[in-house]
Amino acid sequence: MRWVGLRAAVWLGLCVGLVLSAVAATLPTGAGLGLPTLPALDERRVALGRALFFDRSLSVNGTLSCAMCHVPAQGFTVNEIRTSVGMEGASLRRNAPSLLNVGHVRTPFLDGRADSLEEQALQPFTNPHEMANPSIGSVLRRIDATPSHRRLVEHAWGRGQRITAARLGQALADYQRSLVAAGSPFDRWRYGDEPGALSAVEQRGFAAFVARGCTGCHLVGQRDALFSDGAFHNIGIATATRARAAQPVTAELVPGLAATLTPAELLRIGAPDAPDEGRFEVTGHEADRRAFRTPTLRNAELTAPYMHNGSLATLEQVLDYYARGGSPQDRLQDGRIRAFAFEAGERAALLAFLRSLTSPAARQLADTPP
Repeated sequence: MRWVGLRAAVWLGLCVGLVLSAVAATLPTGAGLGLPTLPALDERRVALGRALFFDRSLSVNGTLSCAMCHVPAQGFTVNEIRTSVGMEGASLRRNAPSLLNVGHVRTPFLDGRADSLEEQALQPFTNPHEMANPSIGSVLRRIDATPSHRRLVEHAWGRGQRITAARLGQALADYQRSLVAAGSPFDRWRYGDEPGALSAVEQRGFAAFVARGCTGCHLVGQRDALFSDGAFHNIGIATATRARAAQPVTAELVPGLAATLTPAELLRIGAPDAPDEGRFEVTGHEADRRAFRTPTLRNAELTAPYMHNGSLATLEQVLDYYARGGSPQDRLQDGRIRAFAFEAGERAALLAFLRSLTSPAARQLADTPP
């Protein structure tokens, strides 16, 4: 019996060691340069959270995992579609926000309806349009019935310990906090004492970024840069999307065959965007109508499409939208958004600067197998 117990202990140690080795690979050296320091993480809980993050069996019908809306190889979002796909193919209302550096987000979700990552992590499990479980209890029972998960729970909290809702939220939140991806060329130039880390064009782009007032919402400090104020703003995207939806669209049906379709015809082949009032749905305050949390610009090169509804496909389109002045017909649009004309070379410089915010660590995290 002692030998059996010893073999079991060795097997458990090997399993946990392999998982922790994988977790260690998600924490690259130097990845935090340019970001405020986060509290140290317990790698045992990160390992559990990572295993749960990729587990499709934790949805009601075993088809969806967290990683299917936050794909590591796609910047921990989804690049191919504007908004996420939920249970049984349902089109969700919003573009999946990237989880890179999400540990610095004070109020998760684009409308800020959660007060912590722990709270955020639990909501998709019982959302009827997402993982659609009848209760958190049913998820906990499934985790408890999975031997590999149960071993990781015991390693994280002690022999004989069981998963609870609080522990589930903590493990997933800690895994998300481990997705640190800074240390970009911009960070090395501004915070790492490497004057040559940015090209002259990229430096000109940063100067334009500051001069155009972009840092009013995408904060850049003297010691670190979140590239987000964490606040909620109406930038007119919802209004612009509705206006565009009323216009006929020319679409390529098959290679070489295009057709111009009216809005009524488009509705026959796809669902319209569901109404979305953003932060207003959480607070009920009129000033919050159609307002969404400012996203970080870090790793933006990897996280297309853009805006809360994925309505802008490229960074070029984002810059052009702001240059047009957004949607001035929206009476609640942030007053700081004003139309302007790009100076010669300015658009290209801004794009170069935005791409300089891409972290080598983001690409390393993308290559980590599930």
